[in-house]
Amino acid sequence: MALLGCIADDFTGATDLASMLVRNGMRAVQVIGVPEAGVSAPEADALIVALKSRTAPVAQAVGESLAALDWLRAAGCRQYFFKYCSTFDSTEQGNIGPVADALVAALGAGFALACPAFPANNRSVYQGHLFVGSALLNESGMENHPLTPMTDANLVRVLARQSGGTVGLVPFATVQQGAVAIRGAMTALKEQGRRYAIVDAVTDEHLHAIGEAAAAHALITGGSGIAIGLPENFRRAGLLEPRADVARLPSLDGHAAVLAGSCSRATLMQVGTARAHAPVLQLDALATPDAAALAAQALEWVEGKLGATPVVIAASAPPEQVAALQQKLGREGAGVLVETALAAIAEGLVARGVRRLVVAGGETSGAVVSRLGVRQLRIGAEIDPGVPWTYAEGAGTPLLLALKSGNFGAPDFFLKAFARLG
Repeated sequence: MALLGCIADDFTGATDLASMLVRNGMRAVQVIGVPEAGVSAPEADALIVALKSRTAPVAQAVGESLAALDWLRAAGCRQYFFKYCSTFDSTEQGNIGPVADALVAALGAGFALACPAFPANNRSVYQGHLFVGSALLNESGMENHPLTPMTDANLVRVLARQSGGTVGLVPFATVQQGAVAIRGAMTALKEQGRRYAIVDAVTDEHLHAIGEAAAAHALITGGSGIAIGLPENFRRAGLLEPRADVARLPSLDGHAAVLAGSCSRATLMQVGTARAHAPVLQLDALATPDAAALAAQALEWVEGKLGATPVVIAASAPPEQVAALQQKLGREGAGVLVETALAAIAEGLVARGVRRLVVAGGETSGAVVSRLGVRQLRIGAEIDPGVPWTYAEGAGTPLLLALKSGNFGAPDFFLKAFARLG
């Protein structure tokens, strides 16, 4: 029986969370979308249902999340986790607040903490404000995100606008005192009628303490960082045995490729770094606003280039180019165009012998794994914090996949990823 049941609002976020759990001693399996009724849960300590709900209509996001919860409950999970991005990606309408409200109600929890902090990736929460490095969220580049622009760093305000419940704060001074003080503060907020508590966290030690304080919570919400302290709770309860093989994946030969759809600063830098070491094709969706034509161009370009050295195909673009494409096609139309093109390219690459594939961007990753028919991923070791290699189980073609959140990874990530496979 699984111990921890997780619902992630995008595919890279799911692998990010799973990677954190594997690093801390839990066997983790990610399933793509809500499994059909009657589908048995795979053997794992943690099950992660990866949805593509971050930018879906609110009703759809809530419905899919509740369906995922039903499947995880049937699998016997003891605690539940709603995972969203460490940059709290959402809109004024949701979907973080509405989904969390629905999960709180379904579990009869009445209260949940919210903490997107991930210090290893320079995400911290202080006095309720989210920082990316030393910059407030709304000054970090996230204010230019093409789908979920974040223009307010005050998470108490952001979540309150989205939720039907009130939001309190467990401040830094309390978190510094450790798990007992954090637990007491959250209990007091619940007794005051608060539905949520934004919890400050600046270090991994804070995350361990918050996890310990929430050991008895039915639901936890946050980024993957907050999961750092959860495996130890199960070990303390005698439910999780030490294992040496939690990150072991099958080896797999084949060509290597990178598909980049994210327009984040980190991914743009990674594409730039790769140019000096690998063939790079920059797709121009503004000049060719047709997904089939873009895919055909890319697959023609890769002929003769596939091998052990990765090829990089990028639709990533700086903000002014993204804005021009959105002005021409609309925000949703521009996103669908890029995702459809990259998914078709992925299918063509696999048909040409690619078996090791890195995908950058949450929406892009969702489109790619859906097109490839991947239904389940076993999680391996990390490449960079929050980004593991995974093995596609049950797919028609065996694949090693690394699904990278746009904001994650060092500048040399694309090259380092394949070197880690030996």
